Amino acid sequence: MARAKALVLTGHGTNCERETAHTARIAGADEATVCHFADLIQGSVRIRDYNFLIFPGGFLDGDHLGAAQAAAARFTYSQTPEGRSLLEEIRELHRRGGLILGICNGFQLLAKLGLLPALPEEKDQQQVSLSHNDSARFEDRWVRMRCNPESPCVFTKGLHELQMPVRHGEGKLLPREEEILDRLRDEGLIALRYTDAEGRAASQYPANPNGSPGAIAGLSDPSGRIFGLMPHPEAYHHRTNHPAWTRGDNGPLGSALFANAVSHLQTLSP
Repeated sequence: MARAKALVLTGHGTNCERETAHTARIAGADEATVCHFADLIQGSVRIRDYNFLIFPGGFLDGDHLGAAQAAAARFTYSQTPEGRSLLEEIRELHRRGGLILGICNGFQLLAKLGLLPALPEEKDQQQVSLSHNDSARFEDRWVRMRCNPESPCVFTKGLHELQMPVRHGEGKLLPREEEILDRLRDEGLIALRYTDAEGRAASQYPANPNGSPGAIAGLSDPSGRIFGLMPHPEAYHHRTNHPAWTRGDNGPLGSALFANAVSHLQTLSP
């Protein structure tokens, strides 16, 4: 059985790294290391030594130039001591079967890097972005979601309805062209949708907190091993995190997404 070794990146405005690493540990990861971006450049930490890469939430570079835009350039052009770009190191982790998770600001970064949705014919090119909420303000509250059973996503496997908080000002998914949105639907890459209290896909505010078309809350790549979502699963790793925890069943913990990732990695050959 393979060990699940998570690397949680931080620096330049990330602010959810500790609770994200904690959630990976309680979900069963054998290791969850918090690493500053500078450690990758210096070579003291190497992406290749891990099989679960996590980009947590925060405000990378203060969201200047657009959420995660500056960070995308940093990962594309910065190199390891061996002369490889960090983006190539990330792609190599995926090629050898590793998992990649982007939460909120991390999701924005994966989109800007072209790692999501990564439709094959234009792989490695940016195909979607995440822009300002329709409400024109920062949204900080709990939302309901439904997992897509037709999605290849490893993280949402076997899960149905979820509740988590959102904390973002730029969460509206915008495809480069309408055809991309159609393909996301047709190919099951919309892994997670916002829903109303009756479980219906939410097109209207406030159940849909940002105005994303198709109620998109999270995307998978075709392999199912790269997943990005705007809500924060690490903020619901214990039942008392939920504001209504004394009033009944509030669905699976957000840490269930991490547990699915760990279970998948542990089925692989060491």
